[in-house]
Amino acid sequence: MRKLRSTLPIVVLLLVVTVTIVLGQRRWRQSFDDREGVPVWSNEPGFEKDVFTFVRIQYDSSYWRGRGGGWRVDYRDADLNFSYRLQQLTSLKVDPEGKVLRLTDPELFNYPFIYIVEPGALEFSEAEVKELRRYLLSGGFLMVDDFWGEREYQNFYEQIKRVFPEFEPQELPLEHPVFNCVFQLKEKPQIPNFQLGEESQYTGITWERPDAREPRYLGIHDPKGRMMVIICHNTDLADGWEREGVYEYYFREFSEKKAYPLGINIVFYAMTH
Repeated sequence: MRKLRSTLPIVVLLLVVTVTIVLGQRRWRQSFDDREGVPVWSNEPGFEKDVFTFVRIQYDSSYWRGRGGGWRVDYRDADLNFSYRLQQLTSLKVDPEGKVLRLTDPELFNYPFIYIVEPGALEFSEAEVKELRRYLLSGGFLMVDDFWGEREYQNFYEQIKRVFPEFEPQELPLEHPVFNCVFQLKEKPQIPNFQLGEESQYTGITWERPDAREPRYLGIHDPKGRMMVIICHNTDLADGWEREGVYEYYFREFSEKKAYPLGINIVFYAMTH
């Protein structure tokens, strides 16, 4: 079984600056170039591959099931914004572009972190089941985000159980390192879409459907206890990244306080455990 190629030093995220200071320099969308105003940066020549790359997984969906959505949701802004904030707020060297791969792409094993969004209608092929299992057991890490309610969870559960029939997702307590390893979170955050989040200052509602009132964070662990998968259910970190410049309240309450800190924690945990 091929092991994942390590591309990052263990101490990669140790220098973290104050979020409230740096994130206060928010970038309102004013340009219409390909990066939509997200700054570009360069890494040290000769070490372009020794960087963290945000890898989004492309997958197939059955749109008749649940609300649809698909792998493109929040793309490309979420990936660019998160990559920018990750290199801005930490000592981590980050690829400014990110990448989109299918699970069957041989290049997958070059990247230790992958991201799946809106899996409420996801359907893995048999080849994808095999490759995802091999990737995760070889040291890879999967973050799953932005799906709401019991029907969407059931669909993802059925698909991930095809990958790991022997492992059960386990609820993560607030004391878990993923909530405390860089930024200390006082609660398991629920991050709604930007419209609902902006309205929540008047309504108090941050859930997108009645059966999704409580945010859930679950992990799947390998036989040695390493968390291979984090499942972020009834929450939407990617909208907190993508929509950071839309509304003042949404940025301050959800992007700055929750979506970015937890996202950085998850990457730190994935790269150091």
